Amino acid sequence: MTLYEIIILAIIQGLTEFLPISSSAHLILPEQLLGWRSQGLAFDVAVHVGSLLAVIIYFRHDVWRLALAWLSHGFSKQQSSDSRLAWWVVIGTIPAGLFGFLMKDWIELNARSALIIAITTIVFGLLLWYADAKATQRKTIDKITFKDSLFIGLAQAMAIIPGTSRSGVTMTAGLMLGLDRQSAARFSFLLSMPIILAAGLFSALDLLEAKTAVDWSALLYGAGFSFVAAYLCIHLFLSWISRIGMLPFVIYRLILGVVLLIFVFY
Repeated sequence: MTLYEIIILAIIQGLTEFLPISSSAHLILPEQLLGWRSQGLAFDVAVHVGSLLAVIIYFRHDVWRLALAWLSHGFSKQQSSDSRLAWWVVIGTIPAGLFGFLMKDWIELNARSALIIAITTIVFGLLLWYADAKATQRKTIDKITFKDSLFIGLAQAMAIIPGTSRSGVTMTAGLMLGLDRQSAARFSFLLSMPIILAAGLFSALDLLEAKTAVDWSALLYGAGFSFVAAYLCIHLFLSWISRIGMLPFVIYRLILGVVLLIFVFY
């Protein structure tokens, strides 16, 4: 890849990993519009590392607090609010981890077409609009229950289907459960850490088995630009979401889905 392609793809990954607009839908566009080749497994690992570092550093105080609470109270009868939230992150991660492990190869072979991505981009965009329009926004993140975390976790498992958007579907589930927008977004971002880490590790193992030549400069640029884009994205999204709601992202998803459909059929 050229440096220009590296920068564009890394920024796309960094932004779309956390916005509810589907990273897979965007990463297919350069191939459809510009004829770019797939970025390859090594680059995919690098940009995911950049995104993971961004969310960990941004939520470093939360991560540290939840980790300490889980280690000190997580296995006792007297749970603190932080240790419970740590458990809910664990519970919410399990369905996606299992589904991803069992279905990854089948999804890669059967569900990565532009048509499927276009349809899921539109359908799950409409679900996001419905959830946001009907949201009661009564609950904060500290009020999440076991059932809530399991429901959001099952929703996250659906994100293995390209075009769904992991952040989009988890925020949709959170809003449906009555979480306010800030809490739905923050829990979605906390859930992203173990999932991105697991996906990166599996991809890294595949990369080691492939024994292909690695362009380390491309990986460093990819990780760096992905990190900056993801960090800014998280900060701005959390700053704006209470005011603007999900409608701008829904409209964007619908337009994107229609554009992809045009490329599929014309």
